[in-house]
Amino acid sequence: MTGRTRKKPRPPLDRKSLEQLALFYVGRYATTRAKLRTYLARKVRERGWSEDRAPAIGELAEKFSELGYIDDAAFASARAASLARRGYGERRVEQALYAAGIEETDGEAARELAGANAWDSALAFARKRRFGPFAPKTPDRDRRRKALAAMIRAGHPYELARKFIEAEPGIVPERED
Repeated sequence: MTGRTRKKPRPPLDRKSLEQLALFYVGRYATTRAKLRTYLARKVRERGWSEDRAPAIGELAEKFSELGYIDDAAFASARAASLARRGYGERRVEQALYAAGIEETDGEAARELAGANAWDSALAFARKRRFGPFAPKTPDRDRRRKALAAMIRAGHPYELARKFIEAEPGIVPERED
């Protein structure tokens, strides 16, 4: 048999061990309140709970947020900036924030950032994938269609994606603000 097998099962969690797990998690990973709640709920499911009172997972996540260990708005802004640098559009940023459990108010600045960087992120995506102005040669109709679909899947609006895909190699379309 390969791998490690545990001889004794881990003891069920209590309030103190749950807080230690949460502290370890937020110390190791950039996270959100929702991700912390999901992680702690999974750990309680896996190991069980030893106390009579139900685990206060939501309260613990809020406490860590108040203490500044978790900042959903900062997480959202960092995620939006990261996705924009990699060439992803507004819609993809919105999906990432939703998946991370970011609330509307906490993600507002990140959404504005994604909107403001729409042109730059589309340019980065086209450069990375060698579409439109960065293509080695003028693509045929089928390649353009596939490139347009890829840009739309990356979260860019149709009109912006079309501008880049229809651009001739070597000619970057002019920015419109």
